[in-house]
Amino acid sequence: MVFSSLVFLFVFLAAHLAIYHLVDPKYRNLVLLVSSLFFYSWGGPRYLVLLMGETLASWLFALGIERSEDSLRKRLCIVGELVVLLGLLAYFKYAGFLLGNFQAIFGVPEFIPEIVLPIGISFYTFQLISYVVDVYRDKVSAQPNYWKLLLYSSLFHQCIAGPIVRYETVQNEIDERHPTRNDIYYGVRRFSVGLAKKAILANSCAAVADTLLPVGTGGVFTQVTTGYWLGMAFYMLQIYLDFSAYSDMAIGMGRMVGFHYLENFNYPYMAHSVQEFWRRWHMSLSSFFRDYVYIPLGGSRVEPILIVRNLFITWFLTGMWHGASWNYICWGLYFFAFLMLERFVIRDRMPHALGHVYAIVVVYIGWILFHFENFAEMGQVLVGVIGLAGNGFTSLEVHTLFLQNIFLLVFCIVACTNLGKRIHRASFHAAKQNDLMLKVFSASEAITPPLLLLLAVVALAGASYNPFIYFQF
Repeated sequence: MVFSSLVFLFVFLAAHLAIYHLVDPKYRNLVLLVSSLFFYSWGGPRYLVLLMGETLASWLFALGIERSEDSLRKRLCIVGELVVLLGLLAYFKYAGFLLGNFQAIFGVPEFIPEIVLPIGISFYTFQLISYVVDVYRDKVSAQPNYWKLLLYSSLFHQCIAGPIVRYETVQNEIDERHPTRNDIYYGVRRFSVGLAKKAILANSCAAVADTLLPVGTGGVFTQVTTGYWLGMAFYMLQIYLDFSAYSDMAIGMGRMVGFHYLENFNYPYMAHSVQEFWRRWHMSLSSFFRDYVYIPLGGSRVEPILIVRNLFITWFLTGMWHGASWNYICWGLYFFAFLMLERFVIRDRMPHALGHVYAIVVVYIGWILFHFENFAEMGQVLVGVIGLAGNGFTSLEVHTLFLQNIFLLVFCIVACTNLGKRIHRASFHAAKQNDLMLKVFSASEAITPPLLLLLAVVALAGASYNPFIYFQF
């Protein structure tokens, strides 16, 4: 079950919110826990045991750390947590990848088992590790109730697509939260924005990108130069709109029931350097690797050669976290190289406007590495965008597809900036100067969430419906 499905919207979420707000407040955590476990088990009940088992291990290790006065025992508990959780993550996510590479080099093993990746294991593993490490660091107190820690690790709002919510962010709200009308309105609005972003914009971008650059087919090898550029441009927009949409929906659903999750994206395509891009993109993941990998290794407070080592390890792991394939590792090390370039060569010497162009080009090329697991396809697109694929510059098909989707392209580019937020803020300040304008503004605010929901539902019901296609030259 995904957030952008009609079953989730009209059956699961509707029933969950109705029951949650009708029951006595003392039972609301129980409703949320049952809903979360049911949601997670929808994708495979057997993996619910894994989630509950990892949470039990983390609960026991955290209690062991808090109740022990022996530093050695505390260290053994934190080592045990890392061995158990990272070991399970390595088995389910990377065993097939490692065995496949071993087989390619040495010819053994003869048979590689097909291991199904449990939904959301990367997210809840990192959340539980951060919880136990924070208990070890005395940043948070160990949760005495197992079921409350299970509620934290299984919250359906963010357990499959993030953001990575740290325990310290929600520890007080697990026991005490009182959503106001403003919280519920904001939550509904934020969820509606995310759903519309996913159903209308991200899905439409995906359709265009898949048409121009169909992965796993010969189509990638016959595309023209403008087709490569346009296809990857739509993929670049799609991956941001898709991922940030799920974060919007998670933050919105959390706010509806009183949780205040931190922001996960801050208009990353407005960055003026690669370093700034990563301060704005998937911020919960970037901060996790910063606080639990980079800084413990020594961070930037060591000699330059060790800074290089620390960043290399961090970005190697960042690439691996995204998937069990060499292209993700290359993607992580690609950004490591540019971060090194910025730290030791470019520094702050690049003009602001040029820095933005540079950052967008670096990120754009990076998405090619990320998108194509097949290195032959990746290489073809890389030479294609610089006009060396030998298939010509443009074609009627690409030209037609561009004209059909030009409004979608422009709208999505604008949606990746803070222009809408700035216009909304300016409109509010202007409306405050006049009672009539304020009433009009308030009315527009009231109808925005249901209108966005209606448009999103229409788009989901129509599957490949793209409203922008009707505005073409």
